[in-house]
Amino acid sequence: MLTFSHLILGLFQALLLFAAAPLVSGLSRMVRAKLHTRHGPGLLQDYRDIAKLLTRQDLTPPDSGFAFRAMPAVMLTTVLVIAMGIPMLTRFTPVAPIGDLITVIYLFALARFFFSLSGIDSGSSFSGIGGSRELTMGVLVEPVMLLSLFVAALLAGSTNLGAIGSAIADGHVRSVTATIVAALSFAYAIYIELGKLPYDMAEAEQELQEGPLTEYSGPSLALIKWAMALKQTVVVAWFIGVFLPFGSAPEMTFFGLLFGLVAFAIKLVLIFAAVGVVENSVARVRFRLTPQHSWVGVGAASLAFVFYLVGL
Repeated sequence: MLTFSHLILGLFQALLLFAAAPLVSGLSRMVRAKLHTRHGPGLLQDYRDIAKLLTRQDLTPPDSGFAFRAMPAVMLTTVLVIAMGIPMLTRFTPVAPIGDLITVIYLFALARFFFSLSGIDSGSSFSGIGGSRELTMGVLVEPVMLLSLFVAALLAGSTNLGAIGSAIADGHVRSVTATIVAALSFAYAIYIELGKLPYDMAEAEQELQEGPLTEYSGPSLALIKWAMALKQTVVVAWFIGVFLPFGSAPEMTFFGLLFGLVAFAIKLVLIFAAVGVVENSVARVRFRLTPQHSWVGVGAASLAFVFYLVGL
């Protein structure tokens, strides 16, 4: 049942992730630079970039339409709404209507749809190619996410993200093997969603993640940069809340929330550090080879479903 305190908790964690997203993005870039044995940008560089963009002029292509102009606000708002429903500090979802896996999947799809449509609506053929590639990535990644979460929901007996995480934390799942395989499959999809090598390179404007952004500038580009950093943080928080809920507060008490916040921060830093190590261990691949790799996630998620059926 949604109460005022739960709503305040959802708003708090959404604003917390919103404020920390550029810091997490800067941490990822710093780890990559250190592994390359170069100085690289500072930890707060993304904040400085966003602040600089906010002072620049906002230019709009003459051929752009409503989707191009509305995308920054739609994407940022959608990801903030998702952040309100993820069991981040607690084992339960703060805003239960949002914390359903079907709802979260569709909200992420909405953000991806507007992001891709903005590239097509800009009137630039280059941005349109980036938008079509982003939709292709969604077709490859989202089924893996949905199938792995579907297996976790079957094991927990609920589609609520908090209920799934609580069942895993308490050991009340029908198949430990299926849970582990589903978690690995979901982690694989999350890695692709983060836009890391070998599937993407976030700083390359000609690549998938920032292809549709070539016509944006000024405050609009600042909002999108912030929204993309927030999306990466929320995606990892999603994985933590469902498959790594250990340390989260079972009840909403001050010390429980404080301990849950510390545990979440530690898990978030460790995951992004691990992502940085993996990213620097692989080379860029051609975009056409991405569907062949995505079958690994589909196969793992399907295997988790088989383990669920046989009760292993």
